[in-house]
Amino acid sequence: MSFVEIIKQPWPWYLAGAIIGLIVPLLLIIGNKTFGLSSNLRHICAACFPANIEFFKYDWKKEIWNLFFVGGIIAGAFIATNYLTNPNSLIINANLKSQLQNLNVNDFQHLLPNDLFSLSALFTIRGFVLMVIGGFLVGFGTRYANGCTSGHAIMGLSNLQWPSLVATICFMIGGFVMTNFILPIILKF
Repeated sequence: MSFVEIIKQPWPWYLAGAIIGLIVPLLLIIGNKTFGLSSNLRHICAACFPANIEFFKYDWKKEIWNLFFVGGIIAGAFIATNYLTNPNSLIINANLKSQLQNLNVNDFQHLLPNDLFSLSALFTIRGFVLMVIGGFLVGFGTRYANGCTSGHAIMGLSNLQWPSLVATICFMIGGFVMTNFILPIILKF
């Protein structure tokens, strides 16, 4: 099996998790850098819109490596989507598939169902709630928690930071509540 064929296959959680986990000490050892993605929006705003706003008055150039990191994520996603797509259908548990079909989700060909995440779905009530209102709440929550899930759950926990533990617990509780109670209501629209 070639390297490209290996990359196309789903990786087990323990392998992918270990690779992500090793990024943290690598960043700390190589350059005393912290892992997190949500701060990049602040860096982009500070670089592109140099206004007289106190929040954006800092030396964003010291964090330019993180912008390259995000660029690498975008480039990697493009390469994976266009050249490394697994031709096999997604494997979905039959019970989950049945539950989703009961909630009017019938597209199982893509990682994100077009029934929920497409331009045409954006102009439905549930699409608007999921993409626009959900996106706003994620952005607000990230700012309110002073970091995103990757920053707190991966970097913060590895540094034994109490606020990151609290934030991660809240992320998990919020995810369980959303998945089990709120999302079924939204998907019925």
